[in-house]
Amino acid sequence: MRDPVCGMDVDPRNALSLDYKGKTYYFCSNQCKSAFERNPEAYIGRKEHEHHKGHEHHAEDFKRRFIVSSLLTPVLLVTTLFNLQILTFIVSTFIFFYGGLPFLKGMRREISSKQPGMMTLVGMATGVAYFYSLLSLLIGGSTFFLEFAVLIDIMLFGHYIEMRAVKGASKALEELANLLPSHAHLITSEDIIDVPVKELKVGDIVLVKPGERVPSDGVVVEGRSALNVSALTGESVPIEVKEGDGVLGGSINEEFAIKVRIARVGLETYLSQVIRLVEQAMESKSRTQNLADRFASWLTLTAITVGIITFTTWVYLKGDLLFSLERMVAVMVTTCPHALGLAIPLVVAVSTTISAKRGLIIRNRNAFEEARRIRTCVFDKTGTLTTGKFSVTNVIPFNGSERDIIKLAASAELGSNHPIAVAIVEHARRMGVELIPAQKVHVLPGVGVEAIVDGEKIVVAKPDEKSPDEINSLLDQGKTVVTISKNGKLMGAVALADSIRSESKQAIELLRKMGVDIVMITGDSERVAKWVAKELGIKYIAGVMPHEKAEIIRKLKKNVDGTVAMVG
Repeated sequence: MRDPVCGMDVDPRNALSLDYKGKTYYFCSNQCKSAFERNPEAYIGRKEHEHHKGHEHHAEDFKRRFIVSSLLTPVLLVTTLFNLQILTFIVSTFIFFYGGLPFLKGMRREISSKQPGMMTLVGMATGVAYFYSLLSLLIGGSTFFLEFAVLIDIMLFGHYIEMRAVKGASKALEELANLLPSHAHLITSEDIIDVPVKELKVGDIVLVKPGERVPSDGVVVEGRSALNVSALTGESVPIEVKEGDGVLGGSINEEFAIKVRIARVGLETYLSQVIRLVEQAMESKSRTQNLADRFASWLTLTAITVGIITFTTWVYLKGDLLFSLERMVAVMVTTCPHALGLAIPLVVAVSTTISAKRGLIIRNRNAFEEARRIRTCVFDKTGTLTTGKFSVTNVIPFNGSERDIIKLAASAELGSNHPIAVAIVEHARRMGVELIPAQKVHVLPGVGVEAIVDGEKIVVAKPDEKSPDEINSLLDQGKTVVTISKNGKLMGAVALADSIRSESKQAIELLRKMGVDIVMITGDSERVAKWVAKELGIKYIAGVMPHEKAEIIRKLKKNVDGTVAMVG
């Protein structure tokens, strides 16, 4: 579960809780719980990037406490060596209550939930050592001021390392949340006004200008355009939409202004459902972490038991209460897992860093531990196996040269922001073709563009049903083809595709050598998926929406041996 205020992962078994509107919320501290009680609506349904700030706040809090405590520890060493009792008391008390506060709070939560763990063990060890040392300071005897100060320093450093290593995971959801614009152009009976997206209601009509993102799921009520939905569905080719067609929030309007009636808002939108799927995947705890938690629980009970036995035994054997108490404290401080508290965070941090240097960002620790068992690897297509960007693959001249065809097409498309037009113009510039400014440019909605270039009528459009075999062959390969006509005469054609990354074949070959089976899942069309799969020599499943991909992965896990990995 996740704290709605700061976004930290919390265990419901030992977390503070509060019921609100029939739902139970869990909190990492009284501070977060109090903030929620003051204004619950401010935290319900918060975006993940706001939770990310909570992770940063907690990491910085541990860092600040560690720096202050570690700087004061040498001072405590000096005051102890020179027997400066008053200064020793002041410095040790500050380290205990300032540096050790997170562990004392954690111990209280774990004890109240009857789930003792690492926090209980650390809080108990430092607390017993501190109060025993105070008693020894008053009546004479050995003290453990320096020991518990070092323990607090080590545990603070371990928690800071761990939080720094994992807080980057929430950036994935932040990027998804950023697909939606912050404001929308709401059309009212009198004017068009800009309002925050969160204030939109079902039935509102908004204006989406070229280059802007659709603010929420809805239906086109006026106009037609092409929407780039690659970030949402994986469809590499912009989708043509017209009146009556549904649109997804977060898609980019590539061509003309359209009016959209809002159909879903908030948590009901398609993007919110995708974010929730990712969020659920990120909430898992690794087996190593669970094992450490269980070990800490057992060690806490063991430390208390052995401490009591030690105290009782020495009282019985020697009859010296202070001596027996000193031995009990020594056992409990020694039992506290300094190494365990630092080892797990360091393993997480080191493995995360090494992986990041090799281009692998770990978001789920359990998945990282299971990677050695991978037997099937599922790849997304757009932006993973392919570049996610159109490029010209073929130029077919029927009349004239390839250079002439590109010159006519690029000159007519110059100034358009449609992905096909941009790709053709970029190709012409790479070839060094000198473009001619077009006149009387007229867009043919859903078809192409018509313009006057150098006094000639040029039409760049979709091929018709009676296209030559050369064009049909390219279409069968899953490529997007446009024809170029001059004064009604077919001059040639240009084929474009979401080109395959140069490193994709190498990666697939390496995985095959490791005995890993490869499958491609994409939201793109059957023809495009078939072409990419054939080029790479892999299996494929086409026409899959993001929310359907998780179900396909679950089915694969049931039908194959070993672990299934998803890349994309």
